[in-house]
Amino acid sequence: MPAANVQSPPTIPPSSSVDDAAAPDEQPPRMGPRDPRHLGKILLEEGAVSHAHLLKAIVMRRRQNVPLGQILLAQDWVTEANLIHALTRQWRTSSVDPAKFPPDARLIDELGAGFCLRNMVLPWRRVANVTFLATSRPENFEAVRQNLPAGFGPVKMLLATESGILAAIMARRSTSLIRRAEQSVQESESCRGGGKGWFGAALAAVTLCGVAAPKATLAALTVWVSLTLLACLVLKILAFCASLAATVQERRDRHSIAAGAITPPQLKGPLPVISVMVPLFHEDGVAEKLIARLSRLDYPRELTDILLVAEENDEVTQAALKGIALPHWIRVVSVPPGPLQTKPRALNYALNFCRGDIIGIWDAEDRPDPDQLHKVARGFAFAGSDVACLQGRLDYFNPRSNWLARCFTIEYASWFRTNLPGIARLGLVVPLGGTTVFLRRNVLEEIGAWDAWNVTEDADLGVRLARRGWRTELLDTTTDEEANCRVIPWIKQRSRWLKGYGATWSVHMRNPMALWRDLGPMRFLAFQVQFLGTLTQYLLAPVLWSFWLLALHLPHPITRGSDISIGGNTLTALIALFVLSEMASLAMNLWSIRAKKHRHLWFWTLTLPLYFPLGCLAAWKAIYETIARPFYWDKTVHGIFEEAEEGDASLANADNDARLPVIGQIGTANGSQRAMQRVAKAG
Repeated sequence: MPAANVQSPPTIPPSSSVDDAAAPDEQPPRMGPRDPRHLGKILLEEGAVSHAHLLKAIVMRRRQNVPLGQILLAQDWVTEANLIHALTRQWRTSSVDPAKFPPDARLIDELGAGFCLRNMVLPWRRVANVTFLATSRPENFEAVRQNLPAGFGPVKMLLATESGILAAIMARRSTSLIRRAEQSVQESESCRGGGKGWFGAALAAVTLCGVAAPKATLAALTVWVSLTLLACLVLKILAFCASLAATVQERRDRHSIAAGAITPPQLKGPLPVISVMVPLFHEDGVAEKLIARLSRLDYPRELTDILLVAEENDEVTQAALKGIALPHWIRVVSVPPGPLQTKPRALNYALNFCRGDIIGIWDAEDRPDPDQLHKVARGFAFAGSDVACLQGRLDYFNPRSNWLARCFTIEYASWFRTNLPGIARLGLVVPLGGTTVFLRRNVLEEIGAWDAWNVTEDADLGVRLARRGWRTELLDTTTDEEANCRVIPWIKQRSRWLKGYGATWSVHMRNPMALWRDLGPMRFLAFQVQFLGTLTQYLLAPVLWSFWLLALHLPHPITRGSDISIGGNTLTALIALFVLSEMASLAMNLWSIRAKKHRHLWFWTLTLPLYFPLGCLAAWKAIYETIARPFYWDKTVHGIFEEAEEGDASLANADNDARLPVIGQIGTANGSQRAMQRVAKAG
């Protein structure tokens, strides 16, 4: 809002509020000396907090490097309004309600909306060359003042609620924030710069060659897919061996600790604030249970910052969240609409509102281990300075749904328990998963966060981290989610992943020499196998399958009616390659499901050769969309499986006894109030 249209605030005594103003033409409020009394004592005098809650908060304050007010808010022991009123008395200043007295938007532009959100400040008005800066964190005001732009002028402090500051900035600068979210990654490393021409040109060339010389083309494709199969097999075996070595070392360490030969390192110092973003989109079947699942976390509430990220025009999800009284440590961030609507775009936007120095991602249907955030804090505390990311394991809570769910569970167990740990141990590029990923915020912002135009932003982020010398480690924690147990949704989901792999490969191969320099020879070659090789195997799998015709002494298209022949040694080598690849996969799968949780799936590993052909359909769908609809996000539908997690009696009871009401009843049914009371009690 232009300054000419803003009325100057009145003169008011310290510890009062601008909301009580009556005379618009008087001088701005003055700030007196700070009250030496403890904040808790002021809150008690005002009846804003009970003695019992204050005592608990003071004890917690001694363990955590968090302001007392933040602890009280996180535990819902004080309201924002009462806290701000007490802080105005303690700091001898005034409070302002940005909704009633809007800020000068030009001042927000001077500081930058991102700076304001990171520091939770709102440049309110400039009167007589003095800028009044509203904050919800008065203890950090001096540090913020020192980081203000040169020439910003004298600054005086006002107080405002955090929710008021956020609302004011979003109301006035959400457009600039969302545009920055769409273009946070430099164009040379973003899918918005194009890159689909690789696959369009390759498909056109293969088609023309196939028409002109079909048998020669088939022979060339056979050589190519055989070489990529061999490369994938070598990488798989190396990762398996590295994972086995890591497992042996972990067992030795545990034995040494149990015998007292090694003392495990102790975590010293305060725990960090961890922000976790949970993107939601059309989650009518999941949102109602999400709060109950999050309430199982045992990380200190004052250090937990959960952001439910929903599109502003997603009426289904917005309606589901509208009537829920969320605890202070869970917030809703509404993402403004735009020409692009993807998960990474929403994450980039919501990143501005995160409080923590560690940023995590969970999906809407996730059930993280209750101690997961403790393990994240410990993992980063003892990780090397070059470790920017910790990737947790993903698992499924519904493997018994049907055959597809069982195969999906085996595939994920092999990927997260054997393949990825081996890849990380080898120092190769780690394609991140879309959930249970935790990153250092400063590194994430340094590399531009997520590419809003990439449909597998997680894998792309792993590549960009590796290119800049950052490492990813696997974390010993598990998040259970819902296995995609229907054929059509499975194909849609897998096609999006493969389309993203293709897009990521084409983007980073725009300048192969630069990629070679950034990754080094070994990681560069492994990158080709991980991305291009994987996509090739899915696309050209029928070419390999066709050679079983020769093994069965049946005619093959490549030899029929031509002088092309495949000798016995060549056929033997091809069959041996097929068999060896299947044996290696079987060994990895059996090793990955050896624990009690997955042991019942061992028989179903034999059926995986019937499962992966679905990926061929997904790959060709991905190629079509890469050319025709490169930025289309094929949403995976959740909430199909309704049963409680096996062995999770607490969640089952919560779902049965105090189940959150279905959409349309939220905020009106008595069940909603009872459910939220249980969540608040758990929190």
